Amino acid sequence: MDINIALTLGGVMAILVGAALGYLLRWFVAMSKKGSVEIEVKQVLLSAKEEAQKIIEEADRRAEVYGRELHEEEREQSERFKKIEERLIKKEEFLDKRQTDIDSEVSHIKEKADELRVIREKTNKENEFVHKELERVARLNTEDAKEELVKRVEKTYQEDLLARIKKLEADGEERLAQKARDILATSIQRLATSTAAEMMVTSVPIASDEIKGKIIGKEGRNIRAFERAAGVEVIVDDTPGSILISSFDPIRRQVARVALESLIEDGRIQPAKIEEAVEKAREDINKITKEKGEQAAYECGVFNLDPRIVAILGRLHFRTSYGQNVLQHSIEMAHIAGMIAEEVGGNVAVAKAGALLHDIGKAVDHEVQGTHVEIGRKILQKFSMDPRVIQAMQSHHEEYPYETLESIIVQTADSISGGRPGARRDSAENYIKRLEDLEGIAKSFPVVEKTYAIQAGRELRVFVKPEEITDLDARKLARDIAIRVEKELKYPGEIKVAVIRESRAIEYAR
Repeated sequence: MDINIALTLGGVMAILVGAALGYLLRWFVAMSKKGSVEIEVKQVLLSAKEEAQKIIEEADRRAEVYGRELHEEEREQSERFKKIEERLIKKEEFLDKRQTDIDSEVSHIKEKADELRVIREKTNKENEFVHKELERVARLNTEDAKEELVKRVEKTYQEDLLARIKKLEADGEERLAQKARDILATSIQRLATSTAAEMMVTSVPIASDEIKGKIIGKEGRNIRAFERAAGVEVIVDDTPGSILISSFDPIRRQVARVALESLIEDGRIQPAKIEEAVEKAREDINKITKEKGEQAAYECGVFNLDPRIVAILGRLHFRTSYGQNVLQHSIEMAHIAGMIAEEVGGNVAVAKAGALLHDIGKAVDHEVQGTHVEIGRKILQKFSMDPRVIQAMQSHHEEYPYETLESIIVQTADSISGGRPGARRDSAENYIKRLEDLEGIAKSFPVVEKTYAIQAGRELRVFVKPEEITDLDARKLARDIAIRVEKELKYPGEIKVAVIRESRAIEYAR
């Protein structure tokens, strides 16, 4: 029992001793660490103080540099202001001196003005005295003396003055006439374009004569279908390598030529294909007319035209006047009008535009009632054309008075272009007019759809609306047209009137 107690006491003592030793060891470690932390803190503080000292020294150095710079800048600024102040003082002294001089000069001028006023008054009094003395001596006042002097001069030199005036008038007229001749001759010489009259026949080249058989077709059905669709006469003769298309209307000839060339190239020539080709050719001709109008406007230097005016202008490419191509005539006129305007001081742009558009009414005169001048005016007014251009073009046939210099220039250019040798053919124009009148008579009947004058006017083909007329009425219509032609037209030989009533029933299988 005592041993156990002794052991227990020994264990307790050992534990107590171990605890005391552990505590002492822990305290020792803690104290050692505390000492190292304090040392580190002191070192950090020392480093911070050194760094702060360096920053303060650097700041003091920079402050000293900036202070010197500011002081130098302030000194320079002060010197600059001082110089400016000195210059302003000098300028002010100069202005004061100048003002003093001006005041002195003004005073001197006033003195001179007073002296001149006194001298003028004295001179006026002396002149008045002299005039009165002269009137008293001559027994005439000023107005009477002047009138008497004028009468004597007129009487003495009247004959010389009249002779001189007549001579000046004659010389002036001769110079003006010569100047006008020079301007016109120069304009014609500078233009000098060649003129080729339009023909009534268009030639279509073919690769071989075998194609002629295809164009004619079985029992002539292809050629009849083509003539009916295009409104022309196709002449297939022994001439090698070509087929002729005859019509007085150049637009029909052009449509027929384009359609026939397309059919020949395609190789499939049959009635249905012919109608399709003719219709497509008409669309192509519309494109050509637009291109021709644009080319004409560009060539003449007339810009900013409404596209619709350009399209109508291009249609003149297919119109002729006395055998002269109307579009070419208009282009030629524009060049001549521009030259004349330059010489006489007119508006070149207005003169050119008026000349180019002077016959635009001829493009639709067969569709609209009225003269081509009146139709042209309405077209240009509808598309808001410059009023100066309208005034320039409307007087070329003297239907309207000459309102501007440019209107006289356009009329002169028209006379030059149309009147020079070789430009026109009266017989061709009369022939075309007769054919147009022939077609116009047939078109005046309400049931008529299309009319074509072919074979040089010896045959008139009339296509009617089948739903509005019977076969019996068609025969009567042919007779009525023939009677009107006999009454209203003069022509050699006889004219065949063929009324064609064609009915088609079309359905689609779907």
